[in-house]
Amino acid sequence: MLTHLNEKNLPTMVDVGHKDATKRIAIASGIITMSKEAYTAIKENTGKKGPVLQTAVIAAIMGAKRTSDLIPMCHPLMINSVDINIEDIENLPGFKLIAKVATQGKTGVEMEALTSVSIGLLTIYDMIKAIDKSMIISDIALESKSGGKSGEYRRENGSNL
Repeated sequence: MLTHLNEKNLPTMVDVGHKDATKRIAIASGIITMSKEAYTAIKENTGKKGPVLQTAVIAAIMGAKRTSDLIPMCHPLMINSVDINIEDIENLPGFKLIAKVATQGKTGVEMEALTSVSIGLLTIYDMIKAIDKSMIISDIALESKSGGKSGEYRRENGSNL
């Protein structure tokens, strides 16, 4: 039986009440590729909408906090921390956004980390699309997670945040 369907085959939110609260951490990442002109505008802070990377960090944090409002079966979580890092990838050109989300709870924060990355990258796109509408968001992936019943997971060739 699937965990998000009840005995009548209707959607249900999994009961995590019986689980022990443990420290849980998830790290996700993704990439946005763009034109040299868009990359330069971001690096030189000449975009018309303001500081792109700083705004993307704030958006990524907000995305982690609002995940349960966006993904139907996600539990609202008390998040302890969200750490965002953005790496330049000049030879693409583009950026890699990495989100590390932590909680002390009964369910993991993988979806919060993945949502954080997605919202951060979409914010970069939104803020610089006047220069380059052909940007590509790609490679959004869970890099690692720890805590909970399923234990440790680390994607091969993953991020080091």
